[in-house]
Amino acid sequence: MPTRADRHLRTVRLAKDCAELGARVRTIHSITGLPSREIQRMFFNDPQSIPRGRPPDSPEWYHSANLLFRTDASIVVAIYRRLRHAGFSPGEALVGAYRHYRVVCQAPHRISFDRAFDLASHTDGIWIAKSPSFAIVTCPSCASEFLAALGTVPTADTCPFCKLVQRYGTDPRVQTSFPTHPLPDPTAFQQGMSMLLWKNTGEADGDSLVTSTPIPGDAKET
Repeated sequence: MPTRADRHLRTVRLAKDCAELGARVRTIHSITGLPSREIQRMFFNDPQSIPRGRPPDSPEWYHSANLLFRTDASIVVAIYRRLRHAGFSPGEALVGAYRHYRVVCQAPHRISFDRAFDLASHTDGIWIAKSPSFAIVTCPSCASEFLAALGTVPTADTCPFCKLVQRYGTDPRVQTSFPTHPLPDPTAFQQGMSMLLWKNTGEADGDSLVTSTPIPGDAKET
């Protein structure tokens, strides 16, 4: 069993991860339970570096947010829920989900760590939320997981990813946020396979030539 010191070190590491991802002191306190003054002393030596401003409030924000923000929010929370189902604690799942979100989504990232914390809180009914108001649902059309109000019946009309695909050809903002990657040149692949085939065939012919040709010295001795 982990000792009290082990649990404290794990909590401090989690708090450090949150601070590095831009979390507010209030957010770190809610996730870890560490006192606010201790958090400031350990991770914010410069008072000017402490994140300030009004904390995000997600329930009303999400329903009025534009398509790109709702898409990013769905990605963060969907990853968070998968990690929770895999057995990770809420804090570890949130840190892991937010890190993965920053890798897979194009910068600048629309969802801050505090926003992700608020979304996760209102999805699971934990931390600052007394009960869930969001849920992750699966679109019956494209099979994407997206964030919706609790009790929502998923349809293609409510799926942000279906709308994203519909607008992709005409919306420059969507194209910039989700750039396509060019397919590999098939000509180069064909040339590489031809060279490999020629090399293998040449080596095989050479081997058969060596084994079938008699050595002159051996012939004289015979």
